Amino acid sequence: MPELHVIAAGSLLEFALKEVESFPVGRVEFLYLSPFNFNEFLKALDHQLGIEEIEKIPIRKIAHKPLLDLFNKYVIIGGMPEIVKEYVSHQSIVTLSSVYESIWTSYINDVEKYATSKSQQQIIKFIMQTAPNYIDQRIKYQNFGNSNYKSREIGEAFRELDKARVIRMIYPTTSMVPPILNDLKKSPRIQILDTGIVNYVLGIVPELLVLKDLSDSYKGAIIPHIVNQELISLENHKSTTPSFWVREKTQASSEIDILISFKGLLIPVEVKSGSTGSLKSLHQFVNRSNHIYAVRIYAGEFEVQQTTTPEGKECTLMHLPYYLTTKIYDYLAYMLSNYP
Repeated sequence: MPELHVIAAGSLLEFALKEVESFPVGRVEFLYLSPFNFNEFLKALDHQLGIEEIEKIPIRKIAHKPLLDLFNKYVIIGGMPEIVKEYVSHQSIVTLSSVYESIWTSYINDVEKYATSKSQQQIIKFIMQTAPNYIDQRIKYQNFGNSNYKSREIGEAFRELDKARVIRMIYPTTSMVPPILNDLKKSPRIQILDTGIVNYVLGIVPELLVLKDLSDSYKGAIIPHIVNQELISLENHKSTTPSFWVREKTQASSEIDILISFKGLLIPVEVKSGSTGSLKSLHQFVNRSNHIYAVRIYAGEFEVQQTTTPEGKECTLMHLPYYLTTKIYDYLAYMLSNYP
């Protein structure tokens, strides 16, 4: 019946497809769903003014404060559709606890469907309960979470969770020109399904509600996590994650939070709330790069700054507010067109 179209969905789909004996190559289209990003969050809230303002390039200064306040709310709530629906109905963050608990417990209880053995069930459950404590950190499989599990067992369990897109592995690269080649032998960072769930599991929602600048929350780890979540949401047709750049030398190690491939260039992106003087790794990348462009994602207003690195190389640095993360490719095009 070639006229019959079939849709299959679910976090276990990758595992179900393993059981398919004869896969219809060329007849299947894959789409990858993520939690709501900030733009979709605004649509769920039916915030028409915010939706209109975020489409203006460059954004108007008058829109900065209202959009930043909305983004802070989004960071706390996260993008799980059921959570957002509940918030839209009751307009209260306090009432969401039971929904978070239900969602995360359901994922943990489903763990046996991911696992290939009883032992792996236990390891996957341990990882899901422990991993939120390690966001925005590079992890090692050996003794992960102070456990006695073997490195191989932890690595296999992480890879299974990555297939299910519950916990994603973000690997470093040393690439300076496209393509980005991730080094799977180096320590990765981990990305949990949704930042709102992370906040709930860590028990930091009350703390976030009273903070004026969320970049300081949970040792500065929450904002980089939501920024990566935003970038992952842009990839609907392929299962990819962002990369981060490392230069591991004995006396001059450095890291860049995110590396983006755009029009034949690898653009370094730092997620920083402090002054531009603290962008040491960004300057090191620009010094070694074949171009002059760099991006800082932060809580301040949109701005493009012509500057120089401490070593004297010219640099075009774009300061992009957190709430414009999903528009980063549009703004990179804007920067390259207006600041050649």
